[in-house]
Formats: sequence, structure tokens, C-alpha cells
Amino acid sequence: MEWLNYHHLLYFWLTAREGSLTRACEELRLAPGTVSKQIHQLEHILGHKLFAKQGRGLVLTESGRVAYRYAEEIFGLGRELLDTLKDRPVGRPLRVTVGVADVVPKLVAQRILEHALALEEPLRLICREDRPVNLLRDLAAHELDLVLSDAPAPAEARVKAYSHLLGESDISFFAAGSLATRLRRKWPASLEGMPVLLPAEGTVLRRSLDQWLDGLGLRPKVVGEFEDSALLAVFGSRGVGAFPAQSVLSEEVERMHQVRRVGRTPVRERLYAVTVERRIKHPAVAAVCEAARTRLYADGASA
Repeated sequence: MEWLNYHHLLYFWLTAREGSLTRACEELRLAPGTVSKQIHQLEHILGHKLFAKQGRGLVLTESGRVAYRYAEEIFGLGRELLDTLKDRPVGRPLRVTVGVADVVPKLVAQRILEHALALEEPLRLICREDRPVNLLRDLAAHELDLVLSDAPAPAEARVKAYSHLLGESDISFFAAGSLATRLRRKWPASLEGMPVLLPAEGTVLRRSLDQWLDGLGLRPKVVGEFEDSALLAVFGSRGVGAFPAQSVLSEEVERMHQVRRVGRTPVRERLYAVTVERRIKHPAVAAVCEAARTRLYADGASA
């Protein structure tokens, strides 16, 4: 049976935390050669390089980041053990790190993540936003517990991940003031030649909207394209153009941006939870998925 030398792990963890072998040695009161040798022994046992040289300093490799995260948990549990047995208050919150794809509407992410914060167990929620390909890479390196995306993990990503469908909603268009009044009259034919704001080229939603418009033979005037759905809605609230959003968010969109829904479309947008687990065990991740399925996407708009 293989056993991990926790002294070696401690020396690695302190060096990574301090960002310097010298500072770690000062805290440990050991010679640099001793600490360096034992970190090399840990690398030999794990079969991976944990540090790489960058200039005069050290940076964690991908394997090093994984090892550091586990070391954080291990020594955190050790401190908690001491606190528990010495009758000191513990209160260490459960940590969950969520990657939100940049194409996922901020309102959608907020609506479902807030339910994780409502757990009885104290929770520390860490959110990162990035392109899906970067988030999947971090998920594979165990730097994330969950990725929220509008599409399942692609096969070409070469990441062992499982995509869990959380729900879907059709898409409505919203507009401010007189533009909303004009668009409502003969929807959707009223879109012809009218100013609209659309998601950026290459996104799943943009392709679906383009196909729907082409199928109807409609040519609206595209006055803006946005990667950020929140910024798109802000421009829409100023009357720059009509803009799309999920129908399940209609009340929030109308209230927050002082706009009106002008019409629904058959275009649908999905939300996926991508994890490295086939069966979700992390309580906070499970709470996020449950909130999406039973609260956000439970009504007729997600049928």
C-alpha cells in the first residue's frame, strides 16, 4: 500500500502558499536544501513535477495546483480536528468553486447560485467567469467543482466530464418605450428593418436566432453584438434596439431594465452543469442543480 509522507506535503504546501522556498524555510526553520530535497521526494512519489522555474521564482505546474488544492483541504481538516478536540469553535465553511461560461446570462447564474448560499451549512462560494474551453480545462485540473454552460462539454475538448441538463427556456424579445409598442403590433413580422441587439457571433444562441430569422425571411437591423448579456440588456434598456432574453426571466428583465416583452420565439436556450462526477455528491453543487430544475426552469417556459 502506498502512503503519503505528510511532512513532504507540508513543505510543499508552505512553499506554494508563501510563493518562495526561502520564506517557507524561514517559517519551518529548516535549510533550503532539506526542504527542496523533500519536495523532490514528494514529486517522485506522485510521479509529477509540482513546481516550475519562472525567472528567479517558482510557479505551480498544473499537477502542482491540483496537489495544492488537496493540501489546503488536508491541513484545513487537521486544524479543524484540533479545534474540535480542544473545544474551540470551528465554523469552517464548505467551499464550492463554480465556473460560469461567459455566454450564460448573469441573471440565470445569480438565480440558481443564490440557492446554494441558502444551505444550512456555511458556504464559501467562489465564482469564475471565462470562455467554456478555459473553464473545462480548469475543471479537468480539479480547480472547479462545477461549470455552468449553455452547451454540453464537446467531445473534442478531451476532458473527462459529464454534462447534466438543468433545464431550458424559450427566448423572448424585449424593448423599451415606443420601440416596444411598434414591435408588438405585428409580431414577429414587425422585426423587419427594426433595430436589434444580438449575442456575439459563434454563440449557440446567436446561431439559433439567425436560423429562426432566416426561416421567416426577416432582416432586422443589427445595431449591436455583445458577448455579455448583461451589457446587451443595458443598451436595450436605453432604447437602442430590441434584445433577446430567456422567457423564464421576463419579470426580472422587465423590472430591472424598465422594458416590455414584445414577443416570444420558438428558439430555446439550455443550461448545463458540467462536472467530473457522473453522480453529483458535492452538497452545494447538488443544491445548484436542484434549484435550476425545480425553481428557475419548472414553469411552462421550460416545458
